[in-house]
Amino acid sequence: MKTIVLHGRKVNGGTAQGEALVTRGSLGGYGTFDLTTGDIVDMDHEWLGQNVKGKVLVFRTAQGSSAWTIAHQALRFAGTSPAAYVIKEINPQTALGSVVGRLPSITDLDQDPTQVIVTGDWVKVDADRGVVEVIKE
Repeated sequence: MKTIVLHGRKVNGGTAQGEALVTRGSLGGYGTFDLTTGDIVDMDHEWLGQNVKGKVLVFRTAQGSSAWTIAHQALRFAGTSPAAYVIKEINPQTALGSVVGRLPSITDLDQDPTQVIVTGDWVKVDADRGVVEVIKE
């Protein structure tokens, strides 16, 4: 087992851990999820059929408008939200989505998280300290 530590900047505080779900692309909001289950239903997204509940989502940035935030907050209300966000490039949607979703979130990491972390890695996010630990089998 190997552990890699990334350092970044807190978007929203807190700690969480879970299995990583990684894309080098962007993540949508409205129309991306079945909000009642957390399943990805966007036919054009590489995560189609995956479930985000309890996962650490690692992605480049948000795609879409302010509806991004509404969709990610709705996941929280439904109990199907991810555990945390690790965001390569912060934008208004990801910042506000982190807050309303009450998700520990980190950005501006010292390494590209979409290159270092792969789907299935176990990831510990300590947003208060700006630390992401990646545990690889």
